[in-house]
Amino acid sequence: MNINSALAHIPRLRRYARALAGDAALADDLVQDTLERACQKWALWHPPAAATAEEAQKALLSWLLTVMHNLYANQWQQAARHRTVELDDAQDPSHDPMPKLALQLDLERALGLLSPQAREVLLLIGMEQFSYSEAAQMLGVPVGTVMSRLSRAREQLRRLMDGERPASAVLRAVK
Repeated sequence: MNINSALAHIPRLRRYARALAGDAALADDLVQDTLERACQKWALWHPPAAATAEEAQKALLSWLLTVMHNLYANQWQQAARHRTVELDDAQDPSHDPMPKLALQLDLERALGLLSPQAREVLLLIGMEQFSYSEAAQMLGVPVGTVMSRLSRAREQLRRLMDGERPASAVLRAVK
């Protein structure tokens, strides 16, 4: 298997990056950074022993998503040091000709308000359909942590979609 086999995963990488970053330009940059890192570190990736072609492709996707996760986490931590989050009080329109668009925008806004750890778990399991153990391996955390983060992320997402304002206190991750 060579580096060209990673090209088949670009659409899934873009979809995950777009959902993770919330911005098309940032997502494209993240995909590009991920592919550049994969090219640089290609010698570190080895398909599972006696794996079929399909299993090798799934393992490659998992590795690429892990690389993307690590890059995003590093970028987010660097950016978090230099930004403040301000919430704007947007008024609800009196007439909405496209209610599904509003729901999609609300979901996108709510996903953006989740912590990166919660958003990553929710997207890997909910959107990308990875198992708990696969997501745990990609994120480098125990399965129980994935389950806990997913439960909290779903609850927080439900509250945000119901119109609850996000908590103003910022919690820091403790290693």
